[in-house]
Amino acid sequence: MSETTSSTGRRRWVTLVVVGLAQLMVVLDATVVNIALPSAQADLAFSDGQRQWIITAYSLAFASLLLLGGRLSDLMGRKRTFVIGLIGFAVASALGGAATSFELLVAARALQGVFGALLAPTALAVLTTTFVIPKERARAFGVFGAIAGAGGAVGLLLGGFLTEALDWRWNLYINVPIAAVALVGAFLFVPSIERTGPRPKLDVPGTILVSGALFGLVYGFSNAETEGWDSPATWGMLAGAAVLLVAFIAWQRRTVHPLLPLSIVLDRNRGAAYSSVLIAGAGMFGVFLFVTYYLQITLGYSPIQTGLSFLPMIGMLVLAAQLGTNIFVPRFGPKLMVPIGMTLGAGGMVLLTVLDASSSYAANVLPALMVMGTAMGTIMPASMQTATLGVDRQFAGVASAMVNTSQQVGGSIGTALLNTLAATATADYLVDHPVVTETIGVNAAIAGYQTAYWWGAGFFAVGAVLSALLFRRRRQGASLGHGEPAPAARDAEPLIAH
Repeated sequence: MSETTSSTGRRRWVTLVVVGLAQLMVVLDATVVNIALPSAQADLAFSDGQRQWIITAYSLAFASLLLLGGRLSDLMGRKRTFVIGLIGFAVASALGGAATSFELLVAARALQGVFGALLAPTALAVLTTTFVIPKERARAFGVFGAIAGAGGAVGLLLGGFLTEALDWRWNLYINVPIAAVALVGAFLFVPSIERTGPRPKLDVPGTILVSGALFGLVYGFSNAETEGWDSPATWGMLAGAAVLLVAFIAWQRRTVHPLLPLSIVLDRNRGAAYSSVLIAGAGMFGVFLFVTYYLQITLGYSPIQTGLSFLPMIGMLVLAAQLGTNIFVPRFGPKLMVPIGMTLGAGGMVLLTVLDASSSYAANVLPALMVMGTAMGTIMPASMQTATLGVDRQFAGVASAMVNTSQQVGGSIGTALLNTLAATATADYLVDHPVVTETIGVNAAIAGYQTAYWWGAGFFAVGAVLSALLFRRRRQGASLGHGEPAPAARDAEPLIAH
């Protein structure tokens, strides 16, 4: 191997570290603030009703602008968009950490979501266009998929440590040094790629339609979580989202410069990958949300203890991701591996349904978390790699954005549905036990958690069936690992780095 080839190879792996840091920062910010909320509420004196907006402001801006962010990375260039996203996210995080009022904190969280929507799809697009050799691509997506799957759990761990050891504000400040390291790496190692051919135009009508649809979808489900399914705002937003989504699809079929060419999502393998990410995101929130409640409220764990409790799950997720992308996916393909992961996810959720007030972490919680980690490590890397495989370079950003959109929308749907179902089950339990004692209260909460776990198991079961039916067999699809190069590798334009 020549010195130039070796240097180029090292540069690619450093690029993976850089985009991995950016992805971790965006994903963990969806959960890192959760544990800090009680401290922030006491410090800034906002109400319980206002508290949800600290979370919702981020998710609304992030989800509704993801496709726009992905398309901008196609039009402006990956490196430039990536750098802008890093700087903006760091500034927004610093603003949130220094917030002296509830309104400023919400504005900062929304601004984080805006730049996160620019950063997340660009990071995945950089990875897609950097790793075109199948074997290296498999390894890179194994790492990236593990980060995407474990980011929420890392956020809980980091949030607990920062809140107890330092101050709730450091849950936001921590993004500044992470972004600074990633920024230096981006300038030094992420290549700038010269555009060839005519520059396409931004689809402004399509952007407005899909951003409005995603905003209404996420807001509607978030509102259902707090105001209930009978709220006019809930149904109004969801109905409006459906109308805008239909209008967006109709517009994409006729416009010359579509924001999201329908061929990207109508491809059978990519459609299966996007749906798998969505379903896994919906089911996984049952673990992060309700296991956190169970550990802290029922078992009395501290925030740091709760975060540490998720470490074995993260370890299994990383191990499964590496084994899957380097050994099993290249050999068996996503048609076998993703359904196996979904089945494991359903099994892990079923294991969680047996938890009660007398359960122990080692005997009951730990095995379920390790199964869930294995499941997510099997699902996410294979799905993310398939979702961007063979996409034309000029649409790599928007195809990558669809991955993040699927995960974000899935998480929003899962959170709203599972929370509603759990609350209903808890209320029903209390109706059946009118004399409320401390034990009855604990058991009522556990009944709610168990209902959420059963529904989460159902999500994964549906995902297992859909992925088994939708993914093409290996001989019909492209290689995901060794052997024949992926279409992206065969058809890619030469990279001109400077």
